[in-house]
Amino acid sequence: MEGGRVEQGAMNVDLVLSSGFLAFARHAGFLAAVEEQQLQVDALCGTSSGSVCAALWAAGRSAADITRIFAEQSMVTLGRPSPTFWRGAMSMGGFIGLLRKHLPPTFADLNRPLAVGVVDGKGAHRLLTSGPLPEAVAASCAMPYIFSPVQVGAERFSDGGAEDRLGLHAYKSWRSRKVVAHWVERTAGKDILTGMEGVVVVRTPRSGAQFWSMGDVRGQMEEARTLTRQVLAPLAVKAAETA
Repeated sequence: MEGGRVEQGAMNVDLVLSSGFLAFARHAGFLAAVEEQQLQVDALCGTSSGSVCAALWAAGRSAADITRIFAEQSMVTLGRPSPTFWRGAMSMGGFIGLLRKHLPPTFADLNRPLAVGVVDGKGAHRLLTSGPLPEAVAASCAMPYIFSPVQVGAERFSDGGAEDRLGLHAYKSWRSRKVVAHWVERTAGKDILTGMEGVVVVRTPRSGAQFWSMGDVRGQMEEARTLTRQVLAPLAVKAAETA
């Protein structure tokens, strides 16, 4: 199964991908294991780096594609000084440009429903599920003080992980399905533990990436894939037995 294709007879789940500092390779490894286990994914929810990978996958990009996209990237090369520096030192303009190369313009153009976690101008956590897609995903990654909030429609939003790294409570207000969550170890932001009941959780370490280098992208990806296999393999067996 790739991001845009669904295998028949697979187990139905929604995926929730946490924030994590430049954890693109970790999420790619998680998604690679999801593909291998042939879980049928009905919808995705992601925050910060999780929103990027969830959006790319929902747009039909495979885990291998996501790994390739970020293997040669660094936030330094994508960064721009912000003209509104009092809101954040850097602009997300370069990152939005990268996302526009790989994502469709709106949520409605995706292969399946997607929600991205953001914080609004009043400091409240929210999920965006419609409207301009690259801008919404970039907003979900706009770390406070480092990046200026991103204009999405009539409002400005910033990194949802600052208030809720997984966003499970908000997700469960949006949908009610069996959830597999990928929880990358916290670098910053808030881990909210409510809403974990019945959720299958895959935990992986921090990425080890830096602003100037994504580090060993393929090594990070393979480690996350191995850890995810250990959690998902029993689910796949159970689904096959009950099919």
